[in-house]
Amino acid sequence: MAVKGNGGFTSLNLLKNCRKIPLKIKLQTPKPEFEDLFDQLTAYFSGTLRTFKVSLDPKGTPFQVNVWKALNSIPYGSTISYKTLAQKIGTPGGARAIGAANRENPLLIIVPCHRVIGSDGNLTGYSAGLDIKKALLEHEKGNLGAKTHTEQQKSFNR
Repeated sequence: MAVKGNGGFTSLNLLKNCRKIPLKIKLQTPKPEFEDLFDQLTAYFSGTLRTFKVSLDPKGTPFQVNVWKALNSIPYGSTISYKTLAQKIGTPGGARAIGAANRENPLLIIVPCHRVIGSDGNLTGYSAGLDIKKALLEHEKGNLGAKTHTEQQKSFNR
């Protein structure tokens, strides 16, 4: 379920403890303000979208919002450790605080907290479940060679 406020999307909720990622999604109630998000999620799950371009307005503490902004700098198909992300935003020793902010991320998938892993390379924590985190990371790595939506459009327009 997606929720949108005046400043942009405030949350995108996934069912917890899902067994697999729904690679096909359905817009149940067509509304113009949600169609772009729907199209982008569809492109993401088809492997042709790397970066979401929708207005976001997540609600959280200044620290949480700072962490969520930093998550968007993690490239598609890549991972970073909680420790490295903490250092990157100027909070050395703040790996646990990064984990706590990720746990409260209201925009799963769009704000890619699934790309943050333990320093030892292990998957740790994900509010939708580790099986979903693993599936998202595998999905991204498996689609790194696929043409993006923009690349497909350029090929088509030639």
